[in-house]
Amino acid sequence: MSTAPLPTSLSEVPAAAGAVLDDFFDITLPVTRAISPVVGQASEVVADFVRLGGKRVRPTFGYAGWLCGLSSPDRRPPIPEQLGSDALRVCAALELVQACALIHDDIIDHSDTRRGRRTVHRLFAAHHRDAGWSGDADDHGVAAAILAGDLALAWADDLLGGHTPARRPVTVAPSPLPAEVSAVWSAMRTEVLGGQYLDIVNEVSGDETVESAYRVMEFKTAAYTVARPLELGARMAGAPDELLDDLRSVGHDLGIAFQLRDDMLGVFGDPQVTGKPSGDDLAEGKRTGLLAIGLRRADEQDPAAARSLRAALGHRLGPGELARVRETLVDLGAAAEVERHVDDLLGTAVVRLEHAAIDEDIRAELIAMAGRIAHREA
Repeated sequence: MSTAPLPTSLSEVPAAAGAVLDDFFDITLPVTRAISPVVGQASEVVADFVRLGGKRVRPTFGYAGWLCGLSSPDRRPPIPEQLGSDALRVCAALELVQACALIHDDIIDHSDTRRGRRTVHRLFAAHHRDAGWSGDADDHGVAAAILAGDLALAWADDLLGGHTPARRPVTVAPSPLPAEVSAVWSAMRTEVLGGQYLDIVNEVSGDETVESAYRVMEFKTAAYTVARPLELGARMAGAPDELLDDLRSVGHDLGIAFQLRDDMLGVFGDPQVTGKPSGDDLAEGKRTGLLAIGLRRADEQDPAAARSLRAALGHRLGPGELARVRETLVDLGAAAEVERHVDDLLGTAVVRLEHAAIDEDIRAELIAMAGRIAHREA
């Protein structure tokens, strides 16, 4: 794995995590090529998806937890020198969990683009067509992308433990992770899959309650985006229980704010900035927090608007239809309510950080990052 210096600030984490992932792919991709050239090509798709996308939010929050734990006056000493590299490896592994979630999410949502490029299942379908293979190209694309997402999750576990499938002797044995770190990792995987299942059940069952939407946000997004990464990093550093409680609270609030911002961008965002078409959530009939709040307000204030919103669900909207949905959500006050909630969640997270027993440097960096993700444009 990478022997580059460990990050000393959060701004250095994306590049450092990327270097760990590059080293991992350098070792693992030859193994998949040895199985078969087509397996190697499919594995390259996964590696490229990870290399080329994202802001490395989850690894950065993971490393923030590590720095918070290190700075705590009550942490459990000592910290072996190797543990810093292990912590960065754990943080980088989060990006592979994210890859699995996004690849599968795009299949579920029938999405054509992600980050301004073709989604993985569309890319595999295109490969099928270009090769002139038999059968349905789209069916092949979905099947291949399911396996690609599974591979990303398997690789996440390999990287977490410092293991690779390489057929060569290991010169340096990976340090065993603290048992509580492995337990948090296991809980996180179950939570994100459970949250994803809740999401698709809410769609098909027509559950429009705000409570259900927030439960999905809590487990599908908040847990593995902010709360669990912070906890993983902090536990690696031997953080005390009081700090862990602070970081869980911060992670929950920022994770919900992150998803609410995602809901807003899904309807009001600029596709040139977000890399995805506006209105995808509506087309898939997703019961997002924004939509749940809009429907609740419409049922209370304007039954005609409620009918209009429900009629917009489940099919692709033209520019005029999308503009009307946006106008309705604004007129109902739903968009403003979401913005207020984002600000409230950000505010409570910042207050908790201001009182946490951590160094001023990581406190300032984490507060600044919290503001960026709550008010991001992509």
